[in-house]
Amino acid sequence: MRPDAPIFATRQALVLALLLASSLTTYAQDGAKAAKPKPAGVPVTVTAEMTGAGIVSSGVAPLPIPPVTGSRKNPVASWGKPLPYPIVIADRRNNRLIEIAPDKSIVWEFVSPSLAVYRGNEDVNFSPDGKLLAVSEEDNFDVHIVDYEKKALTWTYGTPDTRGKAPGFLNYPDDAHLLADGKFITADIRNCRILIVDPKTDKITTQWGTPGKCRHKPPHELAHPNGATPLENGDILVTEISNSWISRITREGKVLWSVKAPNIRYPSDAFMTNDGKQVIVADFWKPGRVVIFDPATRKVTWEYFVKEGEWMLDHSSIARELPDTGDIFVVDDLRDRVMVIDRKTKKVIWQYGVTDTKGHAPGLLFYPDGFDIDVFRDWKTALGKR
Repeated sequence: MRPDAPIFATRQALVLALLLASSLTTYAQDGAKAAKPKPAGVPVTVTAEMTGAGIVSSGVAPLPIPPVTGSRKNPVASWGKPLPYPIVIADRRNNRLIEIAPDKSIVWEFVSPSLAVYRGNEDVNFSPDGKLLAVSEEDNFDVHIVDYEKKALTWTYGTPDTRGKAPGFLNYPDDAHLLADGKFITADIRNCRILIVDPKTDKITTQWGTPGKCRHKPPHELAHPNGATPLENGDILVTEISNSWISRITREGKVLWSVKAPNIRYPSDAFMTNDGKQVIVADFWKPGRVVIFDPATRKVTWEYFVKEGEWMLDHSSIARELPDTGDIFVVDDLRDRVMVIDRKTKKVIWQYGVTDTKGHAPGLLFYPDGFDIDVFRDWKTALGKR
């Protein structure tokens, strides 16, 4: 035995102990890295296009807001042709909501309170009682509720400028409606799902579709849905971009029918006609078109399509049949205008916004993208119109 054997053994034990401790530390660190949760959302770079005009206003002095005296079933007095009721427009790149009366006066406006939270509003719809507005913001990755009378942002779901699929995150949400029971429905396009969220708890109560499985197999899988329109009896009309599918689904998830929209390349937010029997849908394309068809036969019963010139549509995002007159209201996004098309003549009989001209002063829009009809307030009497 070496004379320094005890010392050598001690040193050897010490080295082994240090090596073991180092290995345990490395293992613990590696384990911590492996166990570290992935971020729930991915930040998105905000471009100048997404910011648009910034925070802007028409400059028109606000008017006293009439009380709610009408409903969708029993609307206030009509103005008649060419536009029977005022229209709330989601003026996307002006980052505002603006309401235009049939005489083209501005009667109400909601200006972004902060671009960090509210930017790029692209769809807007009244709640069933007319007191709230549901708003979606695709490239801000969130949805909102706006109190009409208070002109205040009261609720947000999703994380601004952050995409994701975990609870509290969205990925390019399109369409926004408040249901009769107070819940909020939206089409989360790139997550290939429809969500119903309870604003009281921020909990998802219903999900149709599965993130990562973007194919037409409703309600379990959806092919990039961009429309989720509630119908009078509670059913939901779902629009899928891929292959132009439109489906009617009950709140319980039963598919009543599912058909491909005829003559449509890129369907955008389908609605039912006023009689509840046919589908009206805009083609988000250039040149765009509007088609009304019977879902039972896929027969086209009405169509607006102009290939070029002043009345050609360029990526029209929403078309709806107007109450009272039956004429067609269209949002013509990339031509910065909204229009009424006469049902019989197919001629444009009313327009707000100057064709191909962006702006936020009275008479101008900047990428209008959504709208709803204000049948709830008697702006006609409030403005002294007969």
